[in-house]
Amino acid sequence: MKGIFFILLVSILSANNLSSVAIKKLEFKGSKIAKLFCKQEALPKDGSIEQIVNKLKTSKVCGNLDNDKLKAVAYYIKSKKSSTFKVPNGAKCPVCGMFVYKYPKWAAHMVIKNKDYYFDGVKDMLKFYFFDEDFKYNRDDISKVEVRDYYSLESIDAKDAFYVIDSKVYGPMGKELIPFKSLKEAKAFIADHGGRVIKLKDTNPKMILDLDK
Repeated sequence: MKGIFFILLVSILSANNLSSVAIKKLEFKGSKIAKLFCKQEALPKDGSIEQIVNKLKTSKVCGNLDNDKLKAVAYYIKSKKSSTFKVPNGAKCPVCGMFVYKYPKWAAHMVIKNKDYYFDGVKDMLKFYFFDEDFKYNRDDISKVEVRDYYSLESIDAKDAFYVIDSKVYGPMGKELIPFKSLKEAKAFIADHGGRVIKLKDTNPKMILDLDK
């Protein structure tokens, strides 16, 4: 399998162990640094924290700031993107046919050749990707994949999320991969509801099918 989404599946990212309070502090620090040292109009608009830091280093839009300051700016940039994608009324999951807008907490979103696809859970979104005999489209044309943080409903790049599986909490289609923005929040959820944490790169077709058993 090839394409942008496959790269998301296999990319190995370091775990984010920062608390939400620490992240807020970094976002605030980054906003101050960005306003003082960076060309606002030239700041990168997307990517993971590591990718944004690398873009800032390469482009020099913030001069020659050290890595810690660039990381704070990266968190500030990510915070500006902290919004929730909207699910249109009437949108149906292409896998199961359920109305996604009725289950906003569980919604996932994919963009293929500028067309939006909405899913009533991460599980169905991954079925849509993995099972190419059932869902025929060019995986190379995927340009965006995002999920919602279970607690805040904030949009998260699918590769950045931490997913809890095998918990006692079920989604609209039964067992689910439940997304969290931080590892700390995922572990707190597990303490109450059981399960284990995985990343997108850990998923495979068998795992997804096993969730329906």
